[in-house]
Amino acid sequence: MDIAADLARGALRALGMLAAQPFYYIGIIFVLLQYHRQIALERRLFGTRLHSLADTAWRTVLWGLLAGLAGTVVMAFVGATVPAGAVVWLWAISALLTIVRVRFVCLAYSVGILGLFKTAVDVFPELASLDFVGPALKPLADLPVSSMLALVGILHLLESFCVYRQGADMAMPVFVEGKRGKPIGGYQLQQFWPVPLLLLVPAASAGAPSAPLPWTPLFGGDAAATGWTFAAMPVMLGFAAFTASRLPRDKAVRSARLLAVYAAAVLGFAALAEWVPASAPIGSLAAIALHEAAVWWSRREEEAKPPLFVHGNDGLKILGVLPRSPAHEMGLMPGEIIRKANGVQVRTKEELHEALRLNAAFCKLEIVNTEGHIKFAQRALFAGEHHLLGVLLAPDDRTLHVLERRNLHWFTKAGSRQNAPVPGRDEGAGSGI
Repeated sequence: MDIAADLARGALRALGMLAAQPFYYIGIIFVLLQYHRQIALERRLFGTRLHSLADTAWRTVLWGLLAGLAGTVVMAFVGATVPAGAVVWLWAISALLTIVRVRFVCLAYSVGILGLFKTAVDVFPELASLDFVGPALKPLADLPVSSMLALVGILHLLESFCVYRQGADMAMPVFVEGKRGKPIGGYQLQQFWPVPLLLLVPAASAGAPSAPLPWTPLFGGDAAATGWTFAAMPVMLGFAAFTASRLPRDKAVRSARLLAVYAAAVLGFAALAEWVPASAPIGSLAAIALHEAAVWWSRREEEAKPPLFVHGNDGLKILGVLPRSPAHEMGLMPGEIIRKANGVQVRTKEELHEALRLNAAFCKLEIVNTEGHIKFAQRALFAGEHHLLGVLLAPDDRTLHVLERRNLHWFTKAGSRQNAPVPGRDEGAGSGI
């Protein structure tokens, strides 16, 4: 009972610390700003929003809370000794990296860099005595690199699960320039999860006396003998990907599997750093290099497959379906092909418009689904319905504007230029039907 009471008191104390820290709230604000910017871009490109800010935001925060709870439980048995100053370092490095690219908000990069800083302090201890950097470097002297790498591995396992469940929720259809200079359709996937973690740390380092742990953590076993307490550590999980060769859900599933493989590898380097402390710099470098390798592998897979969202001779490929539209109610899905409209074969947008005009009050479509089977969809059309059908078709050779494929960072402007297009540089998309 004493142990349970101590755990409860320590957890409540850490929750109070978390509530008083600005980092978690900054993470939530960051997520809201990113989603708001995407929805604003959707309105400019398609004349309507494809996603709900409130609905997506609360789901994101909820999954982040669940990930934080799971990570807290796992790390309690793995063990973590994270000095309070290291938390500030992690957030500062992440904020600076976000200016370069949004995907660098991932903890793998900040932990890897922090581990290398720790190595520099060990090799050149005189740095800690310098007046202008010494106080800031002091938390790095006792930084447990093995525990930090274990944290990265566990968080990526949690991220793998979040990506599997929610990675495609904010997928946005876009037009981009293909390998041959022609416009193709694709999807931009971007998702973030603010995660509030409570980590068990030795009580001596936190100045909070407590009884010894009833178990011995895998890493940082000092907590079992000298006492323990909880420390609040909010982190941000981030996921960004582009696909023109797969459906968003398929891309999210493959990305989740790749993240799981990366997590297992980093956990292996964490164990090595715990057993052989001299290998900690190798593990720090590996956390960054393997993450970049995973990004490279994902791009290589993407480039090896032909584009999915292009028109063929059998009809018009659907890139996206607007919410609450007739197409949505008829069950049309991205990746399907509109073969006939009102009994007329259609191969161009103009032919589809003409076929729909044959019966302005009713629409019957012959669709080839993603498995190659024929299905039929029909519905009455009413005056004033937005976008008529509500489908976004893949681009054709006459498409003027494509989305600029740039590095996303905090200051990236979400906008559409209406001037003459420059291949590969202009933002924008064609109209829907």
